[in-house]
Amino acid sequence: MKRSTLLILSITGVCSAILHTAAWSVNNFLMTGPKAYLTYSSSVAAGAHSGMEECKFQFGWERWNCPESALQLSTHNRLRSATRETSFVHAISSAGVMYTLTRNCSLGDFESCGCDDSRNGRVGGRGWVWGGCSDNVEFGEKVSKLFVDALETGHDTRALINLHNNEVGRLAVKATMKRACKCHGVSGSCSIQTCWLQLAEFREIGNYLKIKYDQAHKLEMDKRRMRAGNSADSRGATAETFHHIHASELVFLEDSPDYCTRNASLGHHGTEGRECLQTGKNLSQWEKRSCRRLCTECGLRVEERRTEVVASCNCKFHWCCTVRCEQCRTLVAKHFCTRRDSAAPNHIRQRSRGHRR
Repeated sequence: MKRSTLLILSITGVCSAILHTAAWSVNNFLMTGPKAYLTYSSSVAAGAHSGMEECKFQFGWERWNCPESALQLSTHNRLRSATRETSFVHAISSAGVMYTLTRNCSLGDFESCGCDDSRNGRVGGRGWVWGGCSDNVEFGEKVSKLFVDALETGHDTRALINLHNNEVGRLAVKATMKRACKCHGVSGSCSIQTCWLQLAEFREIGNYLKIKYDQAHKLEMDKRRMRAGNSADSRGATAETFHHIHASELVFLEDSPDYCTRNASLGHHGTEGRECLQTGKNLSQWEKRSCRRLCTECGLRVEERRTEVVASCNCKFHWCCTVRCEQCRTLVAKHFCTRRDSAAPNHIRQRSRGHRR
């Protein structure tokens, strides 16, 4: 059965709903096929939400910090961007949807799906055999394609780039899976092990895709042939370009804009008012340089503000069975990017074209 007969998406409604994934309900789908898809929609919404939360974590101290407007998984309605950042959004969102569907399947939330036991009983390696309950990533991959890829109905180069990056996200879920094993034998000798595959923590998938983001490839397209639209010449140019790209590599088409300054039309908030880090325990070198990256290099100054923080303290356990805490107030120094009094907008340092973050 063709995909179009299974699922008809209202593009405007879906894109609007994705921006608020918690409210993404079955009402955003016009179903003409199996009612089973109604069962999956809540998992799809939760997966898209977890993807964006991971995106915000990965880019928390960078100029582009994954704003809500970033989750627009379609090139329609003038959403034509194909930057390095867009590639990550497509990958992490697709991965989030596949991850949630796979996990819910293994937990028994869907009547039509369960563990992947297709390899059980086979010898996997020296001293171990396949068994147990492997996470059913094939199911998660199949259903996530129906939902996420269906949002991309274009046929031009940007649409193909988005679909490619969607697939990169799904491949990341597979690439990070872990083998878990249980020992068998007399007196715990572990003479043989039964092993199965399980999903990694989603943070590990986010870390994996962040590396792919740093290594993303810019496609150099023949603009004359691209302007041919959906012609055979245009499709040929695209096919030639993708021929040299590995399936697991993120790709983008356009240089990133200047994320220092606010651009309401593009949904960029700029770095003015952003918090940065100067001091703190266990900060990475990247976090320690956040004030320079977000403030100084964007023509802004670093302003220290004292903020009162209320937190639980002096907690004690009382038999039985409560924990009572006091409320302690402390002053914490935080740092923010603010405009220099003498700075003019044209004094903002422009970074070179290409990899901007």
